[in-house]
Amino acid sequence: MERALDLAEGAAGGGAPRPAVGAVVVARDGETIVGEGATQPNPGAHAEAVALDMAHDAANGGTIYCTLEPHQFRSTTPPCSQAIIDAGIGRVVCPTVDPNPQVAGRGLEHLKSAGIEVINDVDDASQQRADELIEGFAKHVKTGLPFVTVKWAMSLDGKIATRGGDSKWITGSAARAHAHSLRYRSDAVMTGIGTVLADNPRLTARDPKSGTRVYGRPYIRVVVDSNAKMPDDAALLEEDGEVIQAVSNGEAANRRCEVIMAPSQTEDSVDLAAVVRHLGERGCINVLVEAGERLTGSLFDCGLVDKVVVYMSTDKIIGGSDALSPVGGSGPSVIHDVTRLKNVRMEQFGEDIAIIGYVG
Repeated sequence: MERALDLAEGAAGGGAPRPAVGAVVVARDGETIVGEGATQPNPGAHAEAVALDMAHDAANGGTIYCTLEPHQFRSTTPPCSQAIIDAGIGRVVCPTVDPNPQVAGRGLEHLKSAGIEVINDVDDASQQRADELIEGFAKHVKTGLPFVTVKWAMSLDGKIATRGGDSKWITGSAARAHAHSLRYRSDAVMTGIGTVLADNPRLTARDPKSGTRVYGRPYIRVVVDSNAKMPDDAALLEEDGEVIQAVSNGEAANRRCEVIMAPSQTEDSVDLAAVVRHLGERGCINVLVEAGERLTGSLFDCGLVDKVVVYMSTDKIIGGSDALSPVGGSGPSVIHDVTRLKNVRMEQFGEDIAIIGYVG
């Protein structure tokens, strides 16, 4: 299962609006891997089909490990459950039921009705990885909206930059590598015009395994730019992939990228809910936000955040009343109304700590 999860994670960000899935076929001896596959870029083959094709006759009597329930209906590809049956697979190990209402357990029932043993129980770590792989798909298939993750890096005293705007680097290389993996697995990365003007980021991604730069990922970069201030020589405009400029006034919009007119009822601001809906309509299932306090705070104020990833340095205190904080916006007036996280966990990256939680 661990290998199947690795394959799925490598496909994340490349198959939207379909989920990233990994599959491994083990021969009848219970040890030899004879086939493996991952979701191919849309509308390519599903992971199970790729793995079974590689295994060929060696799949007969073997076991297939799938990170997500095989579907039982014909979509852009033939039913994977039927392919598993036709291959003579004897056992299926699958930790996660497909949240798509068209599947929702029917794929596993199809396998069981053919006499195939189905095992759902896996260790807790594998279950967590499998669930996280489809969290964007699960939201999108039910609501049409993408799953929005906000991330930032901060010092021990909660600052994202010095009073002079310097932030390179608050966290170490291990934490930054993990942040790149989030970009790699996201369909779109959103930032604000303030970040573009201050830092001129490229918002590129690196392969989570090799650390090498991956061109064309993420596929879409979104700049929330209410008054259309993005310069023609912004670094992110030179990268592969699409750039969307979300504005409230399109008169001065940048002609080098796609422009979304999304004025809100508040003067000189963008309707962020409309932007998120647009990304969902474009097939984006995972959106990563890397922005300053204004955009981050506004997303929280609008209730658009699903997940938070905070990298915290354990050895740096910035200080200063004018130093930048991660979350602005209006915020609540009483503690009762604060944003609360659930399923919070901490992970260590070098000397830094990542706090990961879901908006409850």
